[in-house]
Amino acid sequence: MTDTANLATATATAAHARVDVDAGLDAALGRYRVELTGYCYRMLGSSFDAEDAVQDTYVRAWRGYAKFEGRSSLRSWLYRIATNVCMDLLSAGNKRARPVDFGAPQHQACAVLNERPEVTWLEPVPDGRVLPQTADPAEAALAKESVRLAFVAALQHLPPKQRAVLILREVLAWKADEVAALLETTTASVNSALQRARATLGARPAREAEPADPLDAEQAKLLEQYVSAFEAYDISRLTTLLHEDAVLSMPPFDLWLQGHADIAAWHLNQGIGCKGSRLVPTNANGLPAFGQYRPRQDGSPGHVPWALQVLEITDGRITGLNAFLDTARWFPLFGLPEELPPSHGAERGA
Repeated sequence: MTDTANLATATATAAHARVDVDAGLDAALGRYRVELTGYCYRMLGSSFDAEDAVQDTYVRAWRGYAKFEGRSSLRSWLYRIATNVCMDLLSAGNKRARPVDFGAPQHQACAVLNERPEVTWLEPVPDGRVLPQTADPAEAALAKESVRLAFVAALQHLPPKQRAVLILREVLAWKADEVAALLETTTASVNSALQRARATLGARPAREAEPADPLDAEQAKLLEQYVSAFEAYDISRLTTLLHEDAVLSMPPFDLWLQGHADIAAWHLNQGIGCKGSRLVPTNANGLPAFGQYRPRQDGSPGHVPWALQVLEITDGRITGLNAFLDTARWFPLFGLPEELPPSHGAERGA
């Protein structure tokens, strides 16, 4: 009886310990989810691929946890797994891009809508999925800058190892020896990769969008004017809010237009169906964004999803109008409603 009782006690103790370990690992994995998703998003340029990569990281972590001997921190170990997952995904050679990466801008009069596969495009991401909360304003600002569309697009031009090194060193502020340990290479190799990555990015300068969270008074006024002009479909007034070389793009089409004349002409011709749209504010990639809803084509009341607009602002003017048209993917991800009911003004016939 004593041996049986001891065996039962030992079994119960082991089970209890396993539950404690599982609960502790589960809590730790949850604690690092947002920052790991941000890391994978910068590596892959896709919000959905980043989510999948983190999930794969956690599956590998669960399977390998029994062999984790604490020779590094749990956070470092998870980043090593996440890096390997991303490297595996990048080995296929896919490189996410923006429409501006596909040649010169078109002109509205002869514009052609050429659709490319989903895997072509750099994807937007909700701020809350990739930006951990922090009380340090400087740290928060750097994190937002590092997920902006222009920066993530620039990262896609780097080889995977250089991409990882630059993100770990300059965005996440890891030391060179820490990155070397993660990548199982030398500190000299890490420093060399960082120099090459900086040179590549320096050769492809991108206009920096201004921080927009929280909005300053000038930005808030600009966005208020944009919403007013767009919903009134006053294209003359809207173009006064644009930088002279502002860009309009509409993934999954590789078309992009530049400048007041072509952007205005597009809205008044091919894009005339956007007249009467309503905008719902959100945030994407540390930038102001809107869910755009167009009137129903059958004339019935209400508005339906048309585009996720992500705006880039520089020097008090809008420099980028990024309209992501695959609303079946974007609106659920950003928590935007499936449709908008008729406004009170419409119900009154106003």
